Amino acid sequence: MKTKEELPDCPVATTVQLIGNKWKLLILRNLLARPWRFNELHKSLDGISQKVLTESLRSLEADGIITRTVYPEVPPRVEYALSELGESMRPILDAMQTWGKEYKARLT
Repeated sequence: MKTKEELPDCPVATTVQLIGNKWKLLILRNLLARPWRFNELHKSLDGISQKVLTESLRSLEADGIITRTVYPEVPPRVEYALSELGESMRPILDAMQTWGKEYKARLT
């Protein structure tokens, strides 16, 4: 996790710094439904490279927003899920979804 000194003073800027790119938001959107494995996420996010997905997952994990669980199986199985902190972002993501639907409805 980042320290307070590493984050902007503005709370909106803090949120944007933590989740404010296209891929992180789409990863979180998927994880709202259930835990996902790496390859599932990669297939569901059209256009994302493995490198960007790996970097985004590592960043979200380092910031405490998601958890990474490794199951001791052969072959190894890894699942990503929202942490308690990540779950607290559900209202934000739900509001973004609602706004997007309403915006698209106005265009028709």
